[in-house]
Amino acid sequence: MAKVQIVTDSAAKLTQAEIDQYQIKVVPLTVQIDGTIYQDGVTISAEEFLEKMQESDQLPQTSQPSIGAFKEVYDQCYQEDPDAAVLSLHLSSGLSGTVNAAAQANALTKADVHAFDTLSADRSEAFVVLAAAKAAQAGQSLEEVLKVAETARDQTYIFLSFRSLDNMVAGGRLSKTQGLIGNILNIKVGAKVDEEGKVDVVVKGRGLKTIKAFNESVIEQMKGYKQMKAIGVTYTGIKDEAEEMVQRLNAIWPDIDILLSVATPIISTHTGMGALAILYEAE
Repeated sequence: MAKVQIVTDSAAKLTQAEIDQYQIKVVPLTVQIDGTIYQDGVTISAEEFLEKMQESDQLPQTSQPSIGAFKEVYDQCYQEDPDAAVLSLHLSSGLSGTVNAAAQANALTKADVHAFDTLSADRSEAFVVLAAAKAAQAGQSLEEVLKVAETARDQTYIFLSFRSLDNMVAGGRLSKTQGLIGNILNIKVGAKVDEEGKVDVVVKGRGLKTIKAFNESVIEQMKGYKQMKAIGVTYTGIKDEAEEMVQRLNAIWPDIDILLSVATPIISTHTGMGALAILYEAE
């Protein structure tokens, strides 16, 4: 057995093949739509979540896993290997209390749990989790795996653009007046997840030209790195544009296998429909 077992949450955009290959345990977040509670990735998929979000008159709510849910997974880790440490890597504390719940659950289990804040989400969170999981599978110590995770966290970025301000208003990030004016003026937004793991608006402007210019600036920034390690593209409702972006990025970095996927609920709840995220790991 590995010296370190890896746990994460469903906000990390991992493929089933990656989960199986690296034996990653995933604790699902919960999402509530119109009074019904679902387990993210278990009883509802990202695609189904989007469909229900469009049909609902209210903004869906996402919640971190319960402390009990974490304890159950940690107990399982202990049963599998009492001597292994557990590194539990989670969604940014700037977006959710998930990592705090994981840390609290440590007191309730015999497993040696270390909660880690990736300061990220979606495929970028997955980049950090995968880096740690590969090191763990190679038999590295907890200290070594933690160092790998910290390096990956420092080298991981999220840039996202969205077309409607409705979800920002419903989520309390903009006033109704700001949202109304923004929609009337056809305001589009480019944002990033900052160093504290919070969504920070970078640009606002009228029309789709704002989003195009923002994405071009992100690509130019990406070209400035010595090495591009991984890239992901996620979207809500604009698959054709997302596919075009993947093609554009693959033309520049042909050796990178870019995962194209629907955004996780924690991202789509913030952005609403018509969002596109470029997520990458680079040094």
